[in-house]
Amino acid sequence: MNDETALTDADGADLIKIARDTIEAAVTNRPRPVHDAARHPRLQEHRGAFVTLNQRGRLRGCIGTFLPENPLLQVVEQMAVAAATKDPRFQPVTDNELADIDIEISVLSPLRKTDDPLSLELGVHGIYIKSGFHAGTYLPQVATEHNMTKEDFLSSCCAHKAGLEPDAWKDPATDVYLYTAQIFQEK
Repeated sequence: MNDETALTDADGADLIKIARDTIEAAVTNRPRPVHDAARHPRLQEHRGAFVTLNQRGRLRGCIGTFLPENPLLQVVEQMAVAAATKDPRFQPVTDNELADIDIEISVLSPLRKTDDPLSLELGVHGIYIKSGFHAGTYLPQVATEHNMTKEDFLSSCCAHKAGLEPDAWKDPATDVYLYTAQIFQEK
């Protein structure tokens, strides 16, 4: 993320609070809070984002979008609720779990197609791999959290996220995109 598109720590803290307030409202069936858009001018930019929920250090939900139709503030609200209630890998978060949930928000750069997937920088670039109707992504932090090599990162994304053969990233018919993420963590 370059300096022109980077958000401040205060912006990140606002995004975390917005996500937390929105998740709590959704899980407890209260009305969603209204966030003052004028107070958050940088959060009005149309940016992709993923919201990741962890519970005691383990993944509890993660949903995001690369192509937002709404400003970042609204994208984070939508993805936060989706991560808590619609991630098909998990049961919806309950109000009893809220105190144990930590929120991480990854604000994404635009996707950049690459003809050289091995040009990615581990821990810096996320990957989005697409072939036909199959697609999958790994956020940049996945590589470092799991001590992956570049080949492991690409192959695992193909096999475990995109539903492709592990070496599909080597096929010229497979599109590989790189992106960066600015990450904000609750704790």
